[in-house]
Amino acid sequence: MSMPRLVLFVPLLIVVGLGAFLYQRLDDDPYARDSALLSRDFPTFTLSTLEDPDARVSESLLKGQVSLVNVWGEWCPTCKHEMPQLLDLADRGVRMIGVDYKDTRDKGRTFLEEFGDPFEINIFDPEGTLGFDLGVYGAPETFLVDAQGVIRYHHTGYIRPEDVREIILPTLERITAPAAGGSDGGSNGSSGSGSDGEEETT
Repeated sequence: MSMPRLVLFVPLLIVVGLGAFLYQRLDDDPYARDSALLSRDFPTFTLSTLEDPDARVSESLLKGQVSLVNVWGEWCPTCKHEMPQLLDLADRGVRMIGVDYKDTRDKGRTFLEEFGDPFEINIFDPEGTLGFDLGVYGAPETFLVDAQGVIRYHHTGYIRPEDVREIILPTLERITAPAAGGSDGGSNGSSGSGSDGEEETT
């Protein structure tokens, strides 16, 4: 191949390759994060609750039941926009755990009084230590955790109504099914950590 043709051919290959990559990504969830914690245990922590400074909670509260963990803060404008979706999920019976991130108790409590409180428990993380261990960049961020305390899905940004229908509920259904099967004596640990982690990030 002559040099002039090669000069024209190489950029064409780059354009075609880029186009193929973008086409492949069209169906991906743009808010899904390939978090390093996917398919790993929820980080260990011991923190108080937003409601009671003397009440201590740890990662053990995330075992035994599938949970949605939402990182939020009073200072976060988009946290207000996703609150109707979180309240809807709570009404559907989804177990909701909040992480009040880099906030004050008074501001966190005022926020929930104004916009609603869908959370069974609110973990108070004023220094952002749990958020750091979760690898969050800000708020809101959401994690779906299976009954073994393993992170199965990570969503950045606020949850839109279509995200509830198309992503959150189907993912919850997938990670709940192995847990239900495990109660009959099956080995749900291995089946849950294999295919679910891959499905939730594609």
